[in-house]
Parts: sequence; structure tokens; C-alpha cells
Amino acid sequence: MKRHLTNLSITCFTLFISAFSFAQKDFQGKAYYQTKTTVDMSNFGGGQMSEERKKEIAERMKSMLEKTYILTFTQSESLYKEEEKLEAPGQGGGMRFGMMSASGGPQYKNVKNQQILQEQEFFGKQFLVKDSLQKLNWELGTETKIIGQYTCFKATAIKRLDGFDFASFGRRPENDKPKDSTQTNAKEAEEEEEKPREILVTAWYTPQIPVSQGPDTYWGLPGLILEVSADRTTILCSKIVLNPSEKESIKMPSKGKEITQKEYDETVKKKMEEMREMFRGRGGRGGGRPR
Repeated sequence: MKRHLTNLSITCFTLFISAFSFAQKDFQGKAYYQTKTTVDMSNFGGGQMSEERKKEIAERMKSMLEKTYILTFTQSESLYKEEEKLEAPGQGGGMRFGMMSASGGPQYKNVKNQQILQEQEFFGKQFLVKDSLQKLNWELGTETKIIGQYTCFKATAIKRLDGFDFASFGRRPENDKPKDSTQTNAKEAEEEEEKPREILVTAWYTPQIPVSQGPDTYWGLPGLILEVSADRTTILCSKIVLNPSEKESIKMPSKGKEITQKEYDETVKKKMEEMREMFRGRGGRGGGRPR
């Protein structure tokens, strides 16, 4: 019993010292994350695309969707941005696939002020998306696993997706082409796609790094989030550096026209609907021109 109390005292003392070090004014950390997204190609192109062409597109999308990001964080602020590296000839940054053109820049989160800022480029226009942090109702579990040298706990939440779903862009023009016998069904399907989607988010966080930060838009747990799985995307931490010798200034993004997330989503949706109409015209009339 005495030995158990001694071990408990040592553990509590260690946690106290750890918490004290994280509370220092100049505390900073860096976490490196790798993202992977799978794309369902089964009905891509309305089911009329060859398997060879699907494979080619899948490979191009794989290089676009698998990236490395760096999260520089303190107790209250963080900056999440793509790791800079030399690109292979013919490749471009961000989402540049066919006629789509979107690129996400640095993302700033302030968990104290509940604020998020992100630079976004869309079809040659620069936006500064400024809004409140999206709150998720996390359900904390008792399941644990080890990531690197850190013990992580599981948390889950339901997330509502209000923005445009790029994954559905390549499939819908063929599926909802008006036909005499299916016009009503096509309309119902279109209305169904307009409804916000809800997805399950599973996160793994470590209380050993007691900051309410995480990759991308995720935050709000009693420890740094080291892994997130949401829909078809997984974000996994591969490296952590605490109190680096050279500290980096966390600067708020400032480039672009200031806009809310809702306004940005509406801008993207409007443009993509124009693209759909253009592709639908090409498919149904043997060629269409952008309006």
C-alpha cells in the first residue's frame, strides 16, 4: 500500500512538472501530420468511364490528397500549413485537377478567442476566410493506444458538412442528366445532395501534451490531437518537437478578401454549379461553352 502511494505521488509530481512546463509563456511545439484521403471511383464519370482512365485519375488525385502539414502551436494559438517542398515538374500546389482550382493556405486558430482564419485561393481569387471556431460535442472514451511515445485517448463526435463536396463533382453530371422517365428522381436526388451531410469523427488525443489544439479545424480536447479519421480522410501525426531551439512566430494570415466560411462555401458552390452546367452541356449536346 505504501509503495502504491509512493508511485502515485511520483506520477502526480511528474504530471505537475509537465503541466508547469507547458504553462510557460514562451512554450511552443511543432507537430508534423500526414494526410491520406481515399476516393470512391466506382461511379466516377457516371459509370461510363473506363477502368484505365479511373486508375489514372485516382493516381493523380492520390498525389494531390496525400500531403504533409506542420502545426506550430502554443497554449492558445496555432498555425497549420503545408510543408514546403520542391514539386515535381508538371505538378501544382493545392487542388488543381482538370478545371478545378482551389488551394488552401495557412490556417490560424486561436482557441482562447474562438477564432479561425485561413487563406484560400479559388479560381485565381484570393480569400481570407474569417470565422468562429466550429465546436464539436466530443464524447470522451476510455479506449487508449500508443502513437509514437504518447498514450492517446479516443474521442468521437458527429460533424456537419455544410460546404461543397468535391468528391461528388465528377459523378453527378452523368447521374442527373434529365431523361423523360427519370426527371423527378433526378430532381429528388439533387435536393437530397443539397442537404448537409453528417460524418463521424474519431480523434486520438494525448493528455501528455495538455493543449487544446489539433490539425486542420480540429481542437477542443484536453490534449493535443495526434490522429483524426473523418469520412474518407485520415490525419496522422508522425513527429513532435516540443520547445524547439528556434521558435517560430505565429502570424495571423492576412492576404485576400475577408469573407465568412458560409460566404466562401456559397461562392464555391455557385462556381461549381456553373461547371456542372458546362459539363452537362458537353455531355448532352456534344459540346458546351462556359457562360
